[in-house]
Amino acid sequence: MIGVGKIKQYSNVLDKPLSKGKQEVSLSAFAFLFSELVQYNQTQVDNIAELERRLEDAGYAVGARVLELLCHRDKGNRRETRLLGILSFVHSTVWKVLFGKVADSLEKGTEHEDEYMISEKELLVNRFISIPKDMGTFNCGAFVAGIVRGVLDSAGFPAVVTAHFVPVEGQQRPRTTILIKFAEEVLTSFSLIVTLFL
Repeated sequence: MIGVGKIKQYSNVLDKPLSKGKQEVSLSAFAFLFSELVQYNQTQVDNIAELERRLEDAGYAVGARVLELLCHRDKGNRRETRLLGILSFVHSTVWKVLFGKVADSLEKGTEHEDEYMISEKELLVNRFISIPKDMGTFNCGAFVAGIVRGVLDSAGFPAVVTAHFVPVEGQQRPRTTILIKFAEEVLTSFSLIVTLFL
């Protein structure tokens, strides 16, 4: 009976802390699986918009599960209830769990009050992808946009989330921007809360 008092038993796999063990997935394994996901969905669709929608739907399921896992483990089943809080949570915590680092930037749109942008210089899902000329503007970042939409919808912040390439002067590859356009009811409740506390 060596170490009887030292090992803590967990009744549920979700109760295990995130910091235990190696949490990284092999980059080559991820690239292979993601490539297979893209190739499979490519055989099921007729155009690029439909392919991006299918990738976004796959990402949505991942995002909903990531939110559940992180809220259960890190926050004691509490979820973010503030707009800026959930954006910061996605930008930092979710991004770090999924990609090993915080996103490059989180910005508020200048033209529209309901738009926010998460920018990444080299998004992992676009890093090893070469897009044929016949596929034009295809962006595998639609998968990540789906993850972000899944997190936001599951947290009670419905939004339309899309991925866009933004050319950067002096760089060969464009950066990826995840554009978040919140539903009107989210901004209405956010402005109501702001006016109540001011």
